[in-house]
Amino acid sequence: MNNSSSDLRTQSIMDELSSFNKGGLFDFGHPLLNRIAESFVKAAAIGAIQAVSREAYFTAVEGTGIDNNAGGMPQEVSGAKKHRFSGLRGETGSISLEAMVKNTGKESFQWGLAAGIYSGLTYGLKEARGAHDWKNSAVAGALTGATLAVASEDSSHEQIVQCAITGAALSTAANLLTGIF
Repeated sequence: MNNSSSDLRTQSIMDELSSFNKGGLFDFGHPLLNRIAESFVKAAAIGAIQAVSREAYFTAVEGTGIDNNAGGMPQEVSGAKKHRFSGLRGETGSISLEAMVKNTGKESFQWGLAAGIYSGLTYGLKEARGAHDWKNSAVAGALTGATLAVASEDSSHEQIVQCAITGAALSTAANLLTGIF
């Protein structure tokens, strides 16, 4: 009898895990909230992985002693190095780790925020207009881009417009190319 109850428990856990693809990770009672939360969590995880892997790369490159001025790294990569995590040069490893965790969290939040805003806007526009097309993607991308530009540290009018145009262009292209690939 014990054996059958453990089989049932295992089966229900496996059913739960397989239902993630069908029902999603969250159930807040409304599809809009579920979609925003799910998009936020997934993109935040991607942002964290990207931030940590970028820091690991730059740490490894510094350890090899490659001189950026001697042409060891392309300019676009060595230029990006200037914008890496500030504060990682702590006196102790715990200070460096703390700075990396804070900066990774900040970057994860930014990625999640972008995905949550975009996902919520596309869902809302689909419900309001009754269609999901490139127009919804363009508007959602533009509003998401503008929102992220406004939330950045040094946002100017030009930066807000550029981010809105870039967001609209990327999301429209993604929507139009969805059926091709």
